[in-house]
Amino acid sequence: MRMIIAFLLGCLGMFLTTGCAFVSVPLMSAPQPLAEQVLEGEGAKKILIVDISGAIGDQAKGGGLLSRGTPSTVSLVREVILKAERDPKVAGLILRINSPGGTVTASDIIRHDLLAFKERRNLPVSACIMGIGASGGYYVATAADGITAHPTAVTGSIGVLLMTFNVEGLLGKVGVEEKTIKSGGKKDLLSPFRRATPEEERLVQRVIDQFHGRFVDVVQARPGNRLSRQDLLTLADGRIFSAADALAAGLIDRIGYLDDVIASLRDRIGDPDARVVTYFRPGSYQGSIYAESAVEPSMADLLGGFDMTGGGQFMYLWRPW
Repeated sequence: MRMIIAFLLGCLGMFLTTGCAFVSVPLMSAPQPLAEQVLEGEGAKKILIVDISGAIGDQAKGGGLLSRGTPSTVSLVREVILKAERDPKVAGLILRINSPGGTVTASDIIRHDLLAFKERRNLPVSACIMGIGASGGYYVATAADGITAHPTAVTGSIGVLLMTFNVEGLLGKVGVEEKTIKSGGKKDLLSPFRRATPEEERLVQRVIDQFHGRFVDVVQARPGNRLSRQDLLTLADGRIFSAADALAAGLIDRIGYLDDVIASLRDRIGDPDARVVTYFRPGSYQGSIYAESAVEPSMADLLGGFDMTGGGQFMYLWRPW
């Protein structure tokens, strides 16, 4: 005890002598590169589980005061597949999807990156839809060689959404008048501060129809598709499907569990005990093949990145709330 008191008195003396002291203590650890964790198996080959969870976007998800945000889905998936590409033991990928979708562009980038990975490495890729694989989640799944959905999964919702608000009446009630100075009549297209004209709605509808047509093209081009374009257009009105209805409609290839997808991929790569691995950021822990690697989506994620002042985004998103 006397030694501790002497040490503290010495520190106090140094502080009083120098006038002040600064101690730099980092509140957050520096970001670490992805590391690998084996979840199951002891074989020579690896099957990598890639998570597509929560709202799909290209903006980082915010953290708290003492925690860092997480990378966007686009950034994380790119980081994962580039790491996998450098590992010759990775013999197959499983897209573990639990997402209602997200922005049109983010969904399209992820699908593009997965297709490019398949072409470079020539590896099998399977998709397993867990609880929800709707809209952009289903769009990403079309990059896989085959789509399996859990018996209780919800999928489909092939369509495009753009949401905006009109607060002109509300501002008038509180005595606030908005004034926009613009270079052209349509520069403030879909402004929340005024009602859109019929012509403006037609212009936006044209963009939505083009994105919708692209979604249908993607579904038609997926491996194993047997539906004609007319059949797809009938199904692509935004409706959701249970796993059983999606299988009957030809939107997925089979109903099963993640274990079934792993077993099928092990058989395909010729290693019955292939290791099932995932990538994680050091400081987190994945205990099994069902452990989520993504944080829960924020309210902004659930709203599809909608900004009251800046307008919405074009979304491949199922939004029942």
